[in-house]
Amino acid sequence: MTDDTAGEWRGWRAAAESALYGPGGFYHRPEGPAGHFRTSVHASPLFAGAVARLLGRVDEALGRPRALDFVDMAAGRGELVTGVLAALPADLAARTRAYAVERADRPAGLDHRIEWLTEPPRGITGLLFANEWLDNVPVEIAETDAAGVARRVLVRPDGTERLGEPLSGAEARWLARWWPLPAEEGLRAEVGLPRDEAWAAAVATVERGLAVAVDYAHAVGARPLFGTLTGFRAGRETTPVPDGSCDITAHVALDACALPGGRVRTQRAALRALGIAGARPPLALASTQPAAYVRALASAGEAAELTAPGGLGDFGWLLQPVAVPDAPDTPLGALLVDVPDHEEQ
Repeated sequence: MTDDTAGEWRGWRAAAESALYGPGGFYHRPEGPAGHFRTSVHASPLFAGAVARLLGRVDEALGRPRALDFVDMAAGRGELVTGVLAALPADLAARTRAYAVERADRPAGLDHRIEWLTEPPRGITGLLFANEWLDNVPVEIAETDAAGVARRVLVRPDGTERLGEPLSGAEARWLARWWPLPAEEGLRAEVGLPRDEAWAAAVATVERGLAVAVDYAHAVGARPLFGTLTGFRAGRETTPVPDGSCDITAHVALDACALPGGRVRTQRAALRALGIAGARPPLALASTQPAAYVRALASAGEAAELTAPGGLGDFGWLLQPVAVPDAPDTPLGALLVDVPDHEEQ
């Protein structure tokens, strides 16, 4: 439990901030996030391998600098950065400066090459990669009242809700631009302004290279009518309760986060551009090299999970190049070039 009193009413942003990151909060629990939910990083080492190949392309686009930075935002227990280092060719690994950015304490036994930080370093030359970070940046929840007015939703630590004051100022302007709510009672939205600001601050730490945010996402014109706020506990989706016992998450309006030059792709399209296709191995391999066939079949299954429609493949990748060539014929071009919608399916 956090130090909230049972009867305190607060907006969801403050309540989730305390429940996730405050004393006794969810992200300080000893089992770590992997004890409660599974990300692409946990689904298969193929994901870290793809990120390692992306880092290689960034390296090439930058002209192979003497030192190349890899920054793992919201690093959990360092699973992704550890996997990326393991997947890099030896010459590139020797030039890579690895950083894990996380509010929780450094886990025991983490590779000594990884620097553990609470904020990203400044002047990054390389790749900043934020896998399922922005969905845990707390936001306010808005709900329309009987008069069609969007009001702030207030919540107690036990999850009980009531409506508060109408949204105003920058929050109201964000809602009107990025998630306009029809004047129908009970419709809800997540006010993503803090995520836009958090992403802009992260990108500002990149001097040259690429910043990538990967998350559950939706786009303007197709926002869910009742929002996406939810919780996860012990591997199962649950009612979000801001008492520190569960993860509190909501999908991300990546189109609102994008800065000039940013592109949003599906994970399916991004991973295919990085060499993950999910194709089954030829059946003939089963008779000539059965062990290799079994390994290839398992790998194909993992690739299929990472790229599956209706699942991880539908995640959004927001790719933000910074002072790096991004034309179609450059090392990053296959990721950044516009892709027709039917080709991303």
